Amino acid sequence: MYLMRIGPRGAEKPVARIDDDAYVDLSDVAADFDEAFFAGGGLDRIRPVVAERAAAGLVSGFAGERIGAPIARPHQILCIGLNYRDHAEETGAALPAEPVMFMKDPDTVVGPFDTVLVPRGSVKTDYEVELGVVIGQVGRYLADEEEAAGCIAGYTVSHDVSEREFQLERGGQWDKGKSCETFNPLGPFLVPASAVPDPQALTLTLSVNGEERQKGSTANMIFGVHHLVWYLSQFLVLRPGDLINTGTPAGVALGLPGEPYLRAGDVVELEVGGLGVARQRVEQA
Repeated sequence: MYLMRIGPRGAEKPVARIDDDAYVDLSDVAADFDEAFFAGGGLDRIRPVVAERAAAGLVSGFAGERIGAPIARPHQILCIGLNYRDHAEETGAALPAEPVMFMKDPDTVVGPFDTVLVPRGSVKTDYEVELGVVIGQVGRYLADEEEAAGCIAGYTVSHDVSEREFQLERGGQWDKGKSCETFNPLGPFLVPASAVPDPQALTLTLSVNGEERQKGSTANMIFGVHHLVWYLSQFLVLRPGDLINTGTPAGVALGLPGEPYLRAGDVVELEVGGLGVARQRVEQA
């Protein structure tokens, strides 16, 4: 059962993907895949609905609808920097003793095939494929990693687009280089945590114009997914529907010779193993 939201931006409807060609419409039983849905045990509630409707043939065929982000606007987007050893090394940064946390504006979230905009004045717009973690229940001072694992609703493909000059050369916090519009394409679907037996065994790849730039594995995280959820809960309250971006492997433009940053006309394709493929065209804002 893969959760998707399809339709025009701002008017997406919640569905469950059955296969590449068909879905079950859930708009009559779930207003949206949002905080209320996850907090109210929505995943458990819709499982039998999806099974019954699929068995009865109550499915619809995809007909070229826009695919939106698989979750509605999250309460917060929490991000972890320098969480892959090879990425820290390529940027010349020391390995962190604790997770490096920053935040993104929730309005950065767009669909997995929507356009990414290079901000006005930008010369260093960068790409980062990441494993996205969606929270399923309130997490407050979680006791350990086992309890943290129980707070996870599912996983998705996340693109943490960054503007490196804004982030690193303009003073202040990283957030200003992370929160430009369209800077967090998400999806195509949310895979429930129960269908991902080991989040530390997923491959991540990203290409620009068909050239592979990033290839890594969540096995190389400095801090694993369950540790991150536990850790963040010690500093803030995790809400159902929140998104955590867990870091990116080596190969970002910042760490490559010539710094091949994104330009209008570029096409970025990214994938996290078992969680789907996303593709965005880059245009100038």
